[in-house]
Amino acid sequence: MNTENQQRNPVLLLHGIDDTEAVFYKMRAYLIQQGLSVYALNLVPNNGDVGLDELAKQVAEYVTTNFASEQPLDLVGFSMGGIVSRYYLQRLGGINRVQRFITISSPHHGTVVAYGSRRPGCVQMRPDSIFLKDLNSDAVILGQLNFTSIWTPYDLMIVPANSSQMSVGQEAKVPVALHPWMLTDSRSLAVVAAALVKPINLALLKKKSSQ
Repeated sequence: MNTENQQRNPVLLLHGIDDTEAVFYKMRAYLIQQGLSVYALNLVPNNGDVGLDELAKQVAEYVTTNFASEQPLDLVGFSMGGIVSRYYLQRLGGINRVQRFITISSPHHGTVVAYGSRRPGCVQMRPDSIFLKDLNSDAVILGQLNFTSIWTPYDLMIVPANSSQMSVGQEAKVPVALHPWMLTDSRSLAVVAAALVKPINLALLKKKSSQ
C-alpha cells in the first residue's frame, strides 16, 4: 500500500529581520523553475519593534486570505522568519495547514547578537528567552510535519551557529560563509527544493487529523 503523498503544495516564504520578501529573489525564481507555486509576504514592522508572536498573526491572516481553507501549504522561514513560522505553527493552529516546514539559519535556541537591541522581537530571540523556552517546550509537535532545519557552521548572525539545529525532524548542514548567502548559494537552494518535493507520510497526516 502506498503510504506517501507526492503532491506539491503552494510554498510560503518568510523573511528575516530587517529584510523584505525581496530577499528571496533567487530562491523564488529557482523554486518556480522547479514547478512550485511560490508566495511571500512582508512582515511589518521588520525591525523587531513588535514581538514575533504579533508577526505570526500576519502569517495566519495572509494564509486565511490567500488560500482556500482545505489547501495544505509548505512553509519556509529564514532566520527570524523561521521563529515567526514556529509560533504560527505551534500556537496559532498552522500545524493543521502546513505539511512541509523548512527553517534556514533560524535562532531556535537564540543568538547572542540579539543582545544588541532591546526591541521586543530581538529580546525574544536572545538565548534562554521566555519566548523561545515556551516554543521549545513542545517543539516535538513539529515531528508531525516534514520538518527540515538548514544551518551553516560559519554563521555570524546566529551565535552560536548550532542554535539553528533542532532535535526534531531532519537537518542539513550547508557550509556557506555568510548568513544571507544561505538564500542564494546553490547548495542551500538544492536542499530547500529537495525538501519541498519530499513525499508526505500519510501516517503523519492521519495522526494530525486525529488530534
